[in-house]
Amino acid sequence: MSSNRFFVSESSIEGDRVTLGAEQAHQIRHVLRLQVGAEIVVLDGVGSEYDVTLTAVGGREVTCQVTSKRPAQGEPRLQITLFQSLLAREKFEWVLQKGAEVGVARFAPVATQRSIMRAKKIDEKKMTRWRRILTEAAEQSHRGRIPELEQAIDFDAAVPRLSEFDCALIAAPGDEFDALGEALAQPKQDITSIALLIGPEGGFAPEEIELARENGAIPISLGPRVLRTETAAVVASALILYAAGEMQPGKDR
Repeated sequence: MSSNRFFVSESSIEGDRVTLGAEQAHQIRHVLRLQVGAEIVVLDGVGSEYDVTLTAVGGREVTCQVTSKRPAQGEPRLQITLFQSLLAREKFEWVLQKGAEVGVARFAPVATQRSIMRAKKIDEKKMTRWRRILTEAAEQSHRGRIPELEQAIDFDAAVPRLSEFDCALIAAPGDEFDALGEALAQPKQDITSIALLIGPEGGFAPEEIELARENGAIPISLGPRVLRTETAAVVASALILYAAGEMQPGKDR
């Protein structure tokens, strides 16, 4: 199987013919320097992946011939929605990239009391950049789907949504809170969706933790060491997926 993977829209796949647009054509021709006859993998983003052979490599378009099709690989059964407090640009983009690599299914930016960025609509230029980061991370890490990205909302608007998930966790440093493993070990129904709330640099305000608890979230501690918020987001996501058996070598392959 080729290690070069590209997400395409469903409309780009017509029968056994696939067309890639200008941006991907540039990468194939000028960065990877692939030629006619080379093999790559394309993914439709809705559950299928295709082995294809390049049949024409142009400056603005690449066409391919499908040689095989199969269910997309690399997607965890457990779907994590990461409610990440808005951070400085570099840190937030790092969370998007590494969270996508680990296996986060959806990112929901949240404006909290201590967020550097306050609640406002993220402009389309930034959303486009963030979606590109998620796409490239998903391709690099052999995901089967591109993680979803939501528009930013206030914390008070995010909390009522916790009832949509089988389990909700909010990171809250302190000896009085359960360790992540203990929280996940509590008797529950079969869990397929988790909401994970990660605060800003200064952490969640006490009243935010209490509001989340009132709406069903379990406050959790990630241990005796204080992690940066961007570190906590990725570590917690990875630990959740590990506990669910989603980090085993060869899973879904």
